[in-house]
Amino acid sequence: MSALPPHGEGVAGDQVIQRSLQAAWPADLPAADQRELLVAGRALLRADATGIGRAKWPTVFRGPDRALAPAFAPARFRIQAAIARRAGDPTKAVAHLVWAGTDRGGTFTAGRITDWYFTRTTSKKGASTWTPQPRT
Repeated sequence: MSALPPHGEGVAGDQVIQRSLQAAWPADLPAADQRELLVAGRALLRADATGIGRAKWPTVFRGPDRALAPAFAPARFRIQAAIARRAGDPTKAVAHLVWAGTDRGGTFTAGRITDWYFTRTTSKKGASTWTPQPRT
């Protein structure tokens, strides 16, 4: 029997997906870094899928990517689960998101997976932050 919820479970199954994701990929970042990466990862995914907020990420959504029509209306899009983990060395991380949505054509799909990669950068004043990397 699968540990994941049955297909079509909807919002009720999202907690099961979150727990499964956390169990499969144990935490390896400080809690503050995880929070920062999850906030940014969720915002990036929403901007990518719905078009809302792309201007906040000019280095990620540039050129033709910025002009693409959004595939999902905000009301027909949800993030089912999300975690942030290291991606190799301590200066790299990934926000791993599982999401669902109904596209403009009316097709609903759950369990979509998107990864946003980040690099830790440090300012001249010594403050560090996680910077999202453009998709290649």
